[in-house]
Order: sequence, then C-alpha cells, then structure tokens
Amino acid sequence: MKKLVAAAFFTAMMAGTALADTTLKLVEVITSPERTETLKSLVGKFEAANPGTKVEIISLPWNEAFQKFATMVSAGDVPDVMEMPDTWLSLYANNGMLESLEPYLAKWQYTSDLTPRALELGRDVKNTAYMLPYGFYLRAMFYNKKLLEQAGVKELPKTLDEFADASKKISAIPGKYGYCLRGGAGGLNGWVMFGASMAGSNEFFTKDGKSTFDSPGWVKGLTYVVDLYKNSYAPKDSVNWGFNEIVAGFYSGTCAFLDQDPDALIAIAQRMKSEDFGVMTMPKGPDGKTFPTIGFAGWSMMASSKDKDLSWKLIETLEGPEGNIEWNKKTGALPVHTSAEKDPFYASEQFKGWFEELADKNAVPTTMPTYLQEFAYFKDSLVIKTSQEALLGDITPEDLAKQWADYMTKAQQRFLQSK
Repeated sequence: MKKLVAAAFFTAMMAGTALADTTLKLVEVITSPERTETLKSLVGKFEAANPGTKVEIISLPWNEAFQKFATMVSAGDVPDVMEMPDTWLSLYANNGMLESLEPYLAKWQYTSDLTPRALELGRDVKNTAYMLPYGFYLRAMFYNKKLLEQAGVKELPKTLDEFADASKKISAIPGKYGYCLRGGAGGLNGWVMFGASMAGSNEFFTKDGKSTFDSPGWVKGLTYVVDLYKNSYAPKDSVNWGFNEIVAGFYSGTCAFLDQDPDALIAIAQRMKSEDFGVMTMPKGPDGKTFPTIGFAGWSMMASSKDKDLSWKLIETLEGPEGNIEWNKKTGALPVHTSAEKDPFYASEQFKGWFEELADKNAVPTTMPTYLQEFAYFKDSLVIKTSQEALLGDITPEDLAKQWADYMTKAQQRFLQSK
C-alpha cells in the first residue's frame, strides 16, 4: 500500500512539474533557412537559462506572412512574441494588440547602448515602444562585375539613364538580364526608390494630405520600372519574384543588378566570390539625387501574452548585444547597439557600399509612411496586385499611380483628422 501511495505521489509530482512548464510561442515572418537556424540557436540559449520553459517557433514564409498572420490572429492563435516588420507596427499597435515595452526598457541595462534611431523608430506609434528594432535595412545596388564586363559596360551606372542603358546591354546577352525585378511580395521598395528619384523628392504627401504618387515625377518613375520589364531588361517571371527569387537571380548570374539590403549578402557571399560582385549607391535621378529606402524590423510582445515577464526575457536574449550581433551577422541588418561598431565584421569590405551610400549627401535614406494604420495592407496586398497588373500591361502606369494615390490620400487625411 505504501508503495502504491508513494508511486501515486511521485506521479502527481511529475504531473505537477509538467503542468508547471511554460511554452512561449514565437512567430518569425521574415524567413530564410539561415535566419531560422540562427533564431533556433538563440532560443536554445534562452531555454537553457530558463529551465522548464520551451519556445515554439512558427516560421511564416514572407510572401504569405501578412495574410497568414492575420488569419492566425483572427482565429485567436496569438503568439507571445513576434518578429515585427516596420510596415505592420502601426496596424497592430493601434489595434491594442501590442504590449508597451517602456516599463522593461526603463530597467534594462542595455537600453543606454541602443542607438537613438532604434528607440525613435521603435516608438513610431504614440511615442511608445511597441517594438524594439533589432536592425536596419538600407537599400543599395549589387552588381555582377563579370556580366558588366561581358556586356562592355566599362563604368558603373550612376544615373537612371545610365542604369537603363547598362541593363539594355546586359540583356542583349542570351539568357541574361539587367535587373532582378521584385514584382511579387516586398516589391514596393523598388517602385518607391525609382519613383522618388525620378521625381526628385521622397515626400509622400502634400501639406494638405494628398498623395504625391500621381504627380508627374512619380508617374515617370513608375513608368521607368514598367519599361524595364516591358523591354525585357528583367526576366519575364520576375513579375512574381520575392526576396529569395531575386537574390537567387543575382547569384546565379541571371541578372546583373539587384537592389537589396545587407541581408542579401548572406546568400550571395556563400555562392559568389567576393571579387565577382560589388555594392554601389543607388542610381540618381534627373535632379542628381537618389532615395534609397531604409527599413527596420524588431521584436514585439503581444498584449495577450499570459507570461509577459518571461516574454520580455526572451526579447532580452534576442535583443541584448550578444544576441543582436549574432542575429544581424546572419540576417545582414545593421545592428542597433552602439557597441557593435567595434565589431570587425562591420568594418569589413562587404559593407563598404552601404557606408559610402550613407556618406553621400545626395543619397537620402527614405522611410516609408509606416505610421499609417492602412499601410500594411497597402504594401502587402494592394501594391502587389496593382503593380503586377501594370507590369503585365493590364493597366497603365498612370492608372497604377492613381490607385495608389487615392488609397494613400484617404489614409493620410484620416490620420491628420485624428490628430
């Protein structure tokens, strides 16, 4: 009898221990195999430091992430911590779904080591840190040295006209193309950079809240992108290309130019010799200026998390100097800690192109109007559908510009009225 009681007690104790275990859910949305493995490594360190805690990682493919995450949320399947793109922040913060990180930042030992820009962007909504950025993504132009030489392009294109001419020469080589166009998910950056550079301004709105997308300069820039595709200076199937496809298009030698953030270095450096490619400043428009987009992403805590202190500990592991540098070395983003500047990795030759672009007074880093609650849908749904229609000739660049302008004008004026 004593043995039975002891066994029952032991079983109950074990059951109690099992019930005491905590599982946190973490959603990753900007995915690649390399990123996911790095995330698993960092999460493993968190689990080791917090016995009894497990983290379930859910990786959503970026091309479908916006819709898939929205479906999860509508079904009540909300994670504790999520990777938050800048373009989603306003949507989820304004809907009351994100927890303020201000109380945690006030006590965190590494808050003072964060760059001012990181805190500024994390507080983009209501001046409250609903997200802690882990890194910055600045666009520059990759170029394939061998393809340029083969096409007889002797100097790097510095202007949009020179870029189109170089793309034309490269596309004359059978099976080769000038530009790795991102016609699918995440393609807005390219349209904005070419549009703003042709317009000579990165202002998205007039003072009275009207979108500039349908202004003559922007229309000319959107037409420029459509013409790159229609003239076969970009692969025909690039109308559907997302991040993985454009990066593969570059390192495979299919196309000679790729505008991307430092995160593309990961796959490219693994598959190309360093002497075969370079990174240059984005080509400039008629006014001698270029407007490379700068974006960011970070970690957010969902307001519905049942264990917020433990969720913050997970964010601490991911965002602390050690975790942040390890993560960004794999993701390619520029880190958010000032102490990272001392790391030799960021002083290497591969980052030279981005630092030169940052130092160029005529290359103006451009942030998207992510403060608008409607921007996430605009970027991840409306833009994809309408831009593909324009590339395929179903609508004109003028129609494209008008649809974008109509939508964004309503969003901006709604925002101004709420202030």
